[in-house]
Amino acid sequence: MKLYVFDDYRLGVEAHDQTLVDITGLVSEHTAPKERMNALIEAWPEVKGEAARRAAAGGGTPLSDARIRAPQPQPRDLFAAPVNYHKHQAEMGGEKGVYQDRKILTVEVRKGFLKAVTSIVGPDGAIELPWPDRRFDHEAEIGAVIGREAKGVLEEDALDYVFGYTPLMDITLRGDEDRSFRKSMDTFTPIGPYILTADEVEDPEDLDFWLTVNGELRQKSNTSYLIWSIAKLIAAYSEVMTLQPGDIIATGTPEGVGPIVPGDTVVLTIPAIGELTMEVKAR
Repeated sequence: MKLYVFDDYRLGVEAHDQTLVDITGLVSEHTAPKERMNALIEAWPEVKGEAARRAAAGGGTPLSDARIRAPQPQPRDLFAAPVNYHKHQAEMGGEKGVYQDRKILTVEVRKGFLKAVTSIVGPDGAIELPWPDRRFDHEAEIGAVIGREAKGVLEEDALDYVFGYTPLMDITLRGDEDRSFRKSMDTFTPIGPYILTADEVEDPEDLDFWLTVNGELRQKSNTSYLIWSIAKLIAAYSEVMTLQPGDIIATGTPEGVGPIVPGDTVVLTIPAIGELTMEVKAR
């Protein structure tokens, strides 16, 4: 199922007639609006049948009439994998790399980092660049949304803990500041337009995806080239910290990263999951 957050942070499921059916009533009315997706994920084993029934019935709001927000506006944690493709490692530290002649350490050493949850933005917003004299890059990634508490998970079991997947961009300030600072600015984690539940993704370890800027192809790869697979990331992070329902893991970006400037249109396409389009503006 394709699950949305729309209008005033209401929950929606895309119906068979391509309308958006409101399923906010499947969670407690006392749930804070931005926490509704977390509540839905926690309740999913009990409510997914009713969500499927409503999706089959249809008769909702036309998608074009809804304000489509980030489908997970407030995870408890937002994890990210640093340098998780070898070709990206090469382009960052190579002869013409941003960090020329430096030793670029991969996820095998750096493991992971946290991004501010407040960096999340949906397709109803824009990527906002704060400074005109600094370089900001696009990074195309997959967002894996955790479905249940995960602690000490084995790699062979890890994908069973995924609730769903969403297109995700990791927008990055280039420079010497710490990763979490450079990647945590407001609007620097675009996601959406929906979460596709894991049962509809045949093989998350073999996903084609690509990113364009103003129609120009910049990045194109497949999750099979990840240094640490999605399952490995979940196992590694859950070994030392508890992953909670609704948490997001950004899987890392392949080669082809490049600068974006105000006025650009960035499109991330993952055929098996969905497509996210974001405009770039000056803050």
